[in-house]
Formats: sequence, structure tokens, C-alpha cells
Amino acid sequence: MGMSTDSAMGTRPKPTAGGPLERLFALSVHNTDVRTEVTAGFTTFMVMAYIIFVNPAILGFAGNEALAGRGLPFQATLTATALVAGVMTIIMGLVTNRAFAVASGMGLNAVVAFQLIATLGLTPPEAMGVIVIEGFIILILTQTNMRESIMRSIPTEMKRAIAVGIGLFIAFIGFVNAGFVVPGPEGGTPVQIGVLTGFPVLVSVVGLLLTILLRTAGARLHPIIGRSYLLLGILLTTLFATAINSTFAQSAFPLPGVGQWPADFIGAPDFSTIGDVNVFGVFAKLGVITAALTIFSIMLSDFFDTMGTLVGVGGKAGYLDEQGNFKDVKRPLLVDSVAAMAGGAASASSATTYIESAAGVESGGRTGLTSVVTGVLFLFTMFLSPLAGVVPAQATAPALILVGWMMMTTLAEAEEYADASGQTVTGVRSTIPFQNFEIGFPAVATILLMPFTYSITNGIGAGIVLYTLIQIFVGKARRIHPALWVVTAAFLLYFLDAFIRPYIT
Repeated sequence: MGMSTDSAMGTRPKPTAGGPLERLFALSVHNTDVRTEVTAGFTTFMVMAYIIFVNPAILGFAGNEALAGRGLPFQATLTATALVAGVMTIIMGLVTNRAFAVASGMGLNAVVAFQLIATLGLTPPEAMGVIVIEGFIILILTQTNMRESIMRSIPTEMKRAIAVGIGLFIAFIGFVNAGFVVPGPEGGTPVQIGVLTGFPVLVSVVGLLLTILLRTAGARLHPIIGRSYLLLGILLTTLFATAINSTFAQSAFPLPGVGQWPADFIGAPDFSTIGDVNVFGVFAKLGVITAALTIFSIMLSDFFDTMGTLVGVGGKAGYLDEQGNFKDVKRPLLVDSVAAMAGGAASASSATTYIESAAGVESGGRTGLTSVVTGVLFLFTMFLSPLAGVVPAQATAPALILVGWMMMTTLAEAEEYADASGQTVTGVRSTIPFQNFEIGFPAVATILLMPFTYSITNGIGAGIVLYTLIQIFVGKARRIHPALWVVTAAFLLYFLDAFIRPYIT
């Protein structure tokens, strides 16, 4: 399931033997070199850098006058977000030697802001206490091997469906960020084509064309261009955006400073909210039962978002075996669990393994050196926050769209077979037997519900519940792994909680 190198990517250079980085990260074993890993680390950072500004905006209710003052301060949350992402991504690289990056989870931060704080009335310290608790529970599950057992209990075809669904989800995020897709009118279609006018959309279109050009023709100019097309696409698109902003219209983009050179390039970090956590306040304010259900639902989101990321990115990086299992998965799961607790303790929301790590993998990253480079860049942004804010979402949207395509290639793989004349030919086969209803229908539900509900967890949960129910209906319940029964029951509670919560809150 490893990613193949094609003509657009160019020929990968021979790894450099010897040296401390070779000994630490085994670069030659993974058929990579320092230059490729550094480029991949930069690429992952550029695709993820939006979280440094989006996370504080969400947790601080930016632009929401009704909730102003109830959230976290922007500058302090920016510092906490960059600090947690930097430290935990470096730890991920050193502990696992895998090209995964860690940062505050999108979706989870919205749950913290709009469910825990805005709806349930928790203070930010109490909400972060919920995150610390759910991270601790996941850590215990990891240490008892329960988390790994659950990952292995899921059928290979469902794991591939998870990867494809995540790819579709990433591409959809890219189309939304680009402005190509917007919410539909009330009572109409859920989504519709955006208004394709204005400078932000122009930047997205130019950026997508540039990135496609670099992807298809860059290797003919130089192998480095072929491997670095995502990073170069983001940089060139950002330059185009700043030129547009400075020449034709100031503040053409919705977020202040985006697409504009800042007046100051260096700002002092603000550590004021780090450690401001009330771990047990949720029980006093909500009661034991409601608090327990709240913690449980967030824990499931965190748990399966990470599982989906490891399977999806791991498949393209060659970390999975033929059965779709991740060898030595306990290490990334352990780091991810600690990151969830660290995110809560730092008032940055739960930190999790990022699906955007796929961008670095697509650029050739295979080892922990990619993660270390990404983590160091996050730490630098604590001091260079004005400069890091120049990159608009429209500049990273093309990269997300192409990464989504790359993830969806998991749906097919090459195979060799003998034709009628006995000649060996190469063809393509689907990795998911959609014609088999028992696995095909749950796989489709998994793939479609991720982007349509804007949640990896909802897609995985629906697919697993449907798979288990269909196995029961066709008389194959005995084939279901014991751990999968537990997962199915947990997801049933998860969906039931979502159904009844509006009636009890």
C-alpha cells in the first residue's frame, strides 16, 4: 500500500549513508534523504499552518458578538497552539520515526467552543479540563493495548474506505476554503457552487492551476520541483495573493493581515493561559451523568479521528501491511494520547495527529525527520506570528484538493495477471468490493458521511455500525471480532447521545 513514484514526482535521489540523521531516522532504510525529508516537513507545516490562526479564532469566538468575552484570548491561544503543535510533533517524530504531525484538532476545537462553553456553559478552564480527562482515558486504553486491538478488529476493506473517505473530506475542505463550494440556501441544497468572483476565488483558481502545472510538468524542469510541488504551489500562490492585495485592494481577504505583508515580523509569545485548567469543574457544573456522556462523546471523536488518520496517511506512506494493519502502532497512539492531554493543559484544545500529514507524505516524507522539521517550524511561529499569518486559506486550498486526490487513490491498486494468450499484463483493480453488499454498503456510508457531515468520526461510526448489523442479519455474527462489538456499542451510544441531547439540554 506504499506510494509509488511516478514521472510527475521525478526520480528520488539516492539516500545519503552515514551521519547522525541517518543513524537516528534510518533514512536509507526508508529510501529517502535529508533534503526530501526537510522539504516534506516544510510542506506539512505550510498546509497545517492555518491552525495557528483558526484555532484561536474558534476558541475565542472571533466575529461572534453574542459570545464575545466568553472564549480564550487570541494571542495567548495562538502561542499555546504553536507550542503544543511544535513540541508534540517533534516528540512524534523522535518516538515513532513516522512522518506524522500533531496540532489542535479541527472539529474538536469547535466542540470545545460551541458545545462545552457556549451551550453547556462551562468556563474555558473547565472545558479544557474535559479535554485533559478524555485524553487521559485514551492514554489508559492505549497502554492496555485496547486501542490497538480495536484498530486491528476493523476489516481491511473498511480501513481502505476510511482512507478514501478522508481523502474526499480533505478535498472537500479544500474546495470550501477556496470558495468553490458554499452552504446552500435554507430549504435548498446543502451545498452549492460559490460566487466565483472576487480576489480570494481568483487566488484559489490561480493557485490550483499553478499547483497542477508543478505536479504535471515540474519534474521535467528539475526533480526537486517535482517532489516539492505542494510547497512551491503554496508559496507562489501566497506571493500572488500579496501582490493582488497590495496592488488592487487592501484587505481583500476576510482575516486581518492575510495576504498582506505585516508591519512587524516578530511578536513576543503570550503564555498566560497555559496551565489554566479546572479538571473536575465539569462534574460540579453538569452533574456526573451529563459530564460522563460529554466526556465519552468527545473521547470517541478524538479516538477515531486519530485512527482514521493513521490508517489513511499510513497507507500512502507504506506503514501498513497487506491486511491494512499498522506495525508498531502503539507508539503513535501513545504520543497522540499524550498530545490530547497536553492540548487541554495548555488551553489549546485537544491536539491530535493531523490528516494534513498526507501533504508531507505526498512530498516524499517517510521518517520522523519530516515531523521534527514541521515541529521546529511551529515553534518558530510563536515568535513570527505576524509573518505566519500572511498565508491565506486560498493558498493552501489547492494543496488540500490534490492531497485529497492522493488519498483517494487508495481505492485502486495495480495488479499483474495473465491474459488469454498467456502474456503478463498490468491492470487496475478496486481495493473495496462494492458489489458485495455486506462490505460495499458500509464502505460507501463511511466514504460519503465524512465530508457530508464534516466529521471523520461520524463516517467511521456509521460504517462500523452498518457493517456489524449486516453481519448479524446475514447470520455471520460469529465472525465479528470481540473488540468490534465494543466499538459498535460505543458508537450506538454516541449516536443515541447526539439524538437525545437536544431534548435534555
